Amino acid sequence: MDIQLEKLELIKLLAETNDESIIRSIKSIFNKKQKDFWNDLTEEQQNILNESFEEYEKGNFSSFDEFIKPHL
Repeated sequence: MDIQLEKLELIKLLAETNDESIIRSIKSIFNKKQKDFWNDLTEEQQNILNESFEEYEKGNFSSFDEFIKPHL
């Protein structure tokens, strides 16, 4: 499949249509793809991630090798 050719064919089809439902459907697909996962997280999950980012910024983290060593 030649992706550039496919995109050009879709552009042509879109330019030629007057069907508003097709245009809405295409927009919906793109909006779903661009959805930010952050909004799907619970407040507790968001807080945990924010705390983790803060700890990382402070330099409070270890390498994977340091983490895994006690578990081997």
